[in-house]
This record gives sequence, C-alpha cells and structure tokens, in this order.
Amino acid sequence: MSEQGLVGPYGSVGCRVTNGWTVVDASGEIDIAFAPVVRAAVVRLLADGHQHFVLDLCGAPFLDSAGLGMIVAVTKRIRSHHGSLRIACDDERLLRVFSLGGLRPVYSFHDSVDQAVAQPAGAEELADWPRPRH
Repeated sequence: MSEQGLVGPYGSVGCRVTNGWTVVDASGEIDIAFAPVVRAAVVRLLADGHQHFVLDLCGAPFLDSAGLGMIVAVTKRIRSHHGSLRIACDDERLLRVFSLGGLRPVYSFHDSVDQAVAQPAGAEELADWPRPRH
C-alpha cells in the first residue's frame, strides 16, 4: 500500500507515518462491505513492519457491528506484533457505537489525528487489552 492508499467502491484507505505512528485513514462507511478493506490494509502494513497505529475515523460517516468486529480483529493482530492502537474520532454517533458495544473504555480515543500522534508510540498501550483504560 502506498502513501496514497486504496480506493474502492465503498471508500478509501490511506496511510502516512507521523511521529512514529502509522495513521490509517478510513474514509467511508465502516460496514460489512468496507471493513475487510480496512482490515487488509492494516494487515499489510503490519507485514511491512509497522507496529503503532492511529485509526482515523474522522472521515467515516457510519460504523456498524462489522466495523467494530474489524477493529477488534486488527487490535488483536497489532497486539500480537507488540504494537499499539489509538482511534481518532470526534463523531458522537460513532463513539456511541463503541459505547453500545462495550468498547469505549478499552480504547484510547482522540478528537483528531494531531491529538492522537502528539505523544510518541509505545507498545504498553495494548498490554492489558481488552481491560478498561484507567
């Protein structure tokens, strides 16, 4: 995957590296059709040696249970590579989906990508996953 990313009929996935974080920009509805594209992008980036991720959902207008499942699946993969994951999302509708799924307390949410990448990456972020963050 290049810096430009992947563009498909359901959305686009782009990536860039900022302050040690690989920012994965998922612009599209994160649903049963598009979630596998996002997952494949993260898996490919992991295979290329990336470890610390920010999933940018700021451009995603919708997230369903398939999207949540994809995020849990990539979290497990990232954790197995001793990596970390932060989520950039300021949309209360999407954050409510995380809350309803019981996942709001276990992830590190940030209002923007700039906020998420402000501090350097560290593998300790997923050390206790999926326990609630303190």
